[in-house]
Amino acid sequence: MPELAEVEYYRRVWAESLGLPVTGVLLHPEARVFRGCLQPLDTLNRLNGATFNQALAHGKQLLFGFEAAGWLGIHLGMSGQLRCEAKDSVQDRHDHLILRLPGRSLVFHDPRMFGRVRFDAATDLPDWWTQQPPDLLSPGFTRERLDAFLLKRGGTPIKALLLDQSIFPGIGNWMADEILWRSRIHPATPARQLAASAGERLWRTTREVTEDALRVIAPDWGDAPDDWLFNHRWKDGGFCPRPRCRSPLSRADLRGRTTCWCPKCQKSATS
Repeated sequence: MPELAEVEYYRRVWAESLGLPVTGVLLHPEARVFRGCLQPLDTLNRLNGATFNQALAHGKQLLFGFEAAGWLGIHLGMSGQLRCEAKDSVQDRHDHLILRLPGRSLVFHDPRMFGRVRFDAATDLPDWWTQQPPDLLSPGFTRERLDAFLLKRGGTPIKALLLDQSIFPGIGNWMADEILWRSRIHPATPARQLAASAGERLWRTTREVTEDALRVIAPDWGDAPDDWLFNHRWKDGGFCPRPRCRSPLSRADLRGRTTCWCPKCQKSATS
């Protein structure tokens, strides 16, 4: 599933076409990605003739503005991608939305259709956009906000909480593992323990990993360096990338999500 940095990458792909008018709209109106959009064919045809003038990202959400026409919201889901292609590109069966612009086409491609398309004709930003939790690099993501959340969900393993979009917008499986590895926190640690002992470290590392992901991945889908956990977590047999550790990594299912950690660097409270 695309996470915060991958979503920002896709925002930039479409943002290169800012300032151009929409000359046509193609879509599969019965596709499940339009489940939150009433009469999608008629609704999205309102974009015809409108100038594409805004491209925003927040967590795993994307929002595109069209002057005097409204707002197009996209969630990429598990397999969604945004592309910019030659104008006359053929519509693939998984290309559920194509916006024709002069000399190019903006494409939303989603084979598994867990993604979602929304539309709002309002002049101002839609409520479902403005009511999202604070961005992880914004002043609103405070240590106090994090501590209150950890205490409220005190018995929940921290790995599961890092995937909660109501407090960690944009964090997915690989970023959660990266944050915990850098913080030297075991993924099964109950949240209440962190509020007392490691909340500051978790808060700072969350911001650090977010900054690193946006710097390395977002501009051009760049490769993560080998001193991140990222390159070592995907399959059994990986080793901790810390030069003084190099311990075999552990992998297990934790509340339905595959989780990777270093048993030496991230000791369990019961170990």
